Amino acid sequence: MRLTLVELRKLADTRAGLWLLLLIGLGSVGTAAILLGWGADEEQRFADFFAFGLLPPTVLLPILGILSMTGEWSQRTALTTFALVPARLRVIGAKVAAGAIVSVAATAATMLLSAAANLIAIAAGGDGGWHVDGSLIWQSLLTELLFVGMGMGFGAVLLNSPLAIVAYFAVPTLWGVLAESIRALRTVGEWLNIGITTEPLSTPSMTAGEYGRLTVSALVWVLLPLLLGAWRMFRKEVS
Repeated sequence: MRLTLVELRKLADTRAGLWLLLLIGLGSVGTAAILLGWGADEEQRFADFFAFGLLPPTVLLPILGILSMTGEWSQRTALTTFALVPARLRVIGAKVAAGAIVSVAATAATMLLSAAANLIAIAAGGDGGWHVDGSLIWQSLLTELLFVGMGMGFGAVLLNSPLAIVAYFAVPTLWGVLAESIRALRTVGEWLNIGITTEPLSTPSMTAGEYGRLTVSALVWVLLPLLLGAWRMFRKEVS
């Protein structure tokens, strides 16, 4: 638990991490302001505020996960970290746990912000509806966890912040384009394009087939990079 708290503190220790957290907060506030200022009355309700407000953390939190995994190597603090905690798998586990906690916190904060925005919408004459399917809340959290885990996996495999950030955005996009363009890859793409398999998470009811495709793509894009990254970090010589 202490290691996890240390990793949580380290997320905001660097200027890049601190600015990312600030941008996530400002971005979520900005999405609420956009809906309040320019959204139609029927769109000014809790479910819409919540769905739109999750966009900034979904995009930016994985970058924070990447920076967490690459921090020791990009800032040359690996020697200090692994001298204090020789069990590298404990450090990796603490980083993953910190990423999960931040994902939960971001989702909870977005819910609170959405509730506040909905109260403003009610006062301003908007729809102000409070109904939201319970499945959408935990599915939204699952989306955050998957993309943060994916970012951490890329960071652990590459151990280089700029390269991992570029790869995180470019590789899945390139694969999606190829899967859509090449007929022979379309069936495989339906199972391995995580951008597509996570889309049903934004709907209140997912089918068993959609869960199956999501599971396969998560194994390939999240679990496999994390395992390969852990193996690389475990074996990498500290200098």
